Amino acid sequence: MSKIERVGVSLDKKLLSMFDELIAARGYSNRSEAIRDLIRDRLSEERLAKPATRAVAGVFLVYDHHSTELPRKLVDLQHSHLLQVIASTHVHLDHHNCLEVIMLRGKVREIEKVANDMAALKGVKLSKVNIMTTGQDLA
Repeated sequence: MSKIERVGVSLDKKLLSMFDELIAARGYSNRSEAIRDLIRDRLSEERLAKPATRAVAGVFLVYDHHSTELPRKLVDLQHSHLLQVIASTHVHLDHHNCLEVIMLRGKVREIEKVANDMAALKGVKLSKVNIMTTGQDLA
């Protein structure tokens, strides 16, 4: 565990009030925890801007499972990226629509390539990617 250092921050009164409302709404026990999370989040964003950064991601796809070729193509695509695909789960949303969540790991550029290939499959209605660093180098 790293040594904790105390720092002081000067903030506009209105900005501090808004921040206090935010940390209360999110359930933080104190400002320090909220500030640490904000710093970690920003550091993570900076790292994700570098294509070689190791990361993990969830790719969320909504599609009509009656699309004749899509389910097979999606499975084929996952099998062709075994180094990046670590898990997937399938949810039936209604009679026609399904949600597929595919968890990926690898370098940012690899994850983005696989996610874009999945989103581009004919029959995908909605696609969303949530990518983050592995957190290994964050205190």
